[in-house]
Amino acid sequence: MKKIKIIADSGCDLERSYAEELGVYIIPMIVYFDDEFYYDRVTITTEEFYEKLKTFKGLPKTTQITPARFIEEFKKFLDDGYHIIYISFSSGLSGTYQSALVAREELGEENIDVIDSKGASVGYGLMVREAALMLKEGKTREEIIDRITFMRDRMEYIFAVGNLEMLKRGGRISSSKALIGNLLNIKPILQFDNGYIVPYDKVRGEKAIIKKMIETMQERGYEIEKQVIGLNYSRNLDFCMQLKEEIERTFNVKEFVISEIGPTIGSHVGEGTTSVFFMRK
Repeated sequence: MKKIKIIADSGCDLERSYAEELGVYIIPMIVYFDDEFYYDRVTITTEEFYEKLKTFKGLPKTTQITPARFIEEFKKFLDDGYHIIYISFSSGLSGTYQSALVAREELGEENIDVIDSKGASVGYGLMVREAALMLKEGKTREEIIDRITFMRDRMEYIFAVGNLEMLKRGGRISSSKALIGNLLNIKPILQFDNGYIVPYDKVRGEKAIIKKMIETMQERGYEIEKQVIGLNYSRNLDFCMQLKEEIERTFNVKEFVISEIGPTIGSHVGEGTTSVFFMRK
């Protein structure tokens, strides 16, 4: 049986050390602060990114991974005799998935599978993790792809954006809404719908965020206690741990994957964002 390599991009928000432990190769996306550019978690750390964000007047920009970069990265493993399973950042948020398809066509489709996660951050990361663990267990290419597709179609992404300034800079809300939201401590809660970010609710204060997330898990989740639950945060670890403790108390969950939001996702949501990722019924 041909050896397989699981590849993802930095939109999955897995720590690079953890990805290496899993045997996953991460292709970093590029983040721009005006003319300066950095490779996510390679030439800029998460801590350095948020420090730069404090003094940067505009909005950092991210770019999709180009077909040329994919060809370069894929060839490293194809030349060593690997079959590649690349799981990508949501096609609804980036052209990276399409770039990977172009590279696959150029290099030959028989040795590369490209799967659209239709997700981002740790929800996407949970699929990458699952693929890597299945590979370690000796599962076949077909079994891995079937499982990732199953997870992709059932993954829930519920997240509270802590920094309305970033939404304002990105043109997603008006200056007046950002001002009122900050004054009243109103937090928008968003979700994914088939790979796209859509509004879900808005609440007032951190306790209400946790309450809403727990209620959503109760309404939508499937056998939550048996799942690996994903959590992320951006400079607000204490709040993320409060959410974790409440999930543990409510559902008796035994295992979590927790990661700080990196530069790729952080360029759009800023500090103070927290998300929960789980499988629905």
